[in-house]
Amino acid sequence: MMATKRDYYEILGVKKNATLDEIKKAYRELALRYHPDRVPPEQKKEAEEKFKEISEAYAVLSDSQKRATYDEYGHSGVDQRYTYEDIMRGGQWGGFEDIGLGDLLKHFQSMFTGGSSSFDTDDIFDNFFFASEGGRRSPRRKGRDLQISVDITLEEAANGIEKTITVPRYESCSTCEGSGVKPGTKKITCSQCKGSGRSVRGGGGFYIEQPCSRCGGEGSVVQAPCPDCHGEGRTKVTRKIKVKIPAGVDIGSHLRIKGEGEAGTAGRGDLYVIIEVRQHPVFARHDNDILTEINIGLSKAILGGGVEVPTLDGKVSMKIPPGTQSGKIFRLKEKGIADLHGRGLGDELVRVNVEIPTRLTPEQRKLIEEFAKLSGENIDKESFTDKIKKAFK
Repeated sequence: MMATKRDYYEILGVKKNATLDEIKKAYRELALRYHPDRVPPEQKKEAEEKFKEISEAYAVLSDSQKRATYDEYGHSGVDQRYTYEDIMRGGQWGGFEDIGLGDLLKHFQSMFTGGSSSFDTDDIFDNFFFASEGGRRSPRRKGRDLQISVDITLEEAANGIEKTITVPRYESCSTCEGSGVKPGTKKITCSQCKGSGRSVRGGGGFYIEQPCSRCGGEGSVVQAPCPDCHGEGRTKVTRKIKVKIPAGVDIGSHLRIKGEGEAGTAGRGDLYVIIEVRQHPVFARHDNDILTEINIGLSKAILGGGVEVPTLDGKVSMKIPPGTQSGKIFRLKEKGIADLHGRGLGDELVRVNVEIPTRLTPEQRKLIEEFAKLSGENIDKESFTDKIKKAFK
């Protein structure tokens, strides 16, 4: 039986009406918990599988179009692979649908394994296509995709950057050029299939032609393995690869680099770069906007004036109007982060906190009391300073 994929919302632990921010937050927490570099060695393999699962879920649910398709059609809407039912109805095998797929599989399972539960139905369909080709087939496979995480700063995410990353991967053996045989020798004809690369199994009117179990459908076997790759045809190497990270990426962004995965007989796999953005000491990010806070004195809040505000590109001047209240938010246009899809820059939001003095000199207190009298404030019951403190809380 095919493994049933888990629901993407269930994987991230969010509701189906979750907002994009809730999805991002859930992904961040899970990505940190299951990152392969953050777990003990004995849990690494399990963490890698879990990390791939949550990354796949995030890639769909964080994209509005993919999410809409998934909500309507489920996994079949976002998975490019055909189902077994689709394959059986594809014309070449027309007629099997009349038998019933479940009954057909049960028949094959009983015929070849005596009812053993370890029978792999995936092999059946692979063998149907093998038989339809009418001859030897070399099991060509694309190399495995790789996934690696890259940590960047918020400034690098805002401006884009080129990073050099180290990628351990399998490549075709340079000694035997991927053949797996020792230089100067050749493969020999498989004694089991006599070079045909095929074996036939079945009974009761049903027969399936399969790849030979000894040579894997090659029709030949390695007698003298390559000393460097031990007959595998590939070796483990470490490569340094330059990756251009575009402006506007956020935590969980995926970059696909075609052909930089592991080697396979049908070509290389791809490399997926997962972006991790470090927490910034001054700024918080909200989509393409950034948020920060500054403190100003009481006199500047009352009288107004200019202040210097940090941005991702350095400090800029910002005007504080007279009578500014604590908690007031000002917007600096286009001082945020570039949109990943080229739709302009975000803004910087600056929250102003008014600092109330906790200690006053006698002269300062006298001036404030005079101000209170001119303002009609009663300072006998409660000091004017205390009222100001309350007003700006």
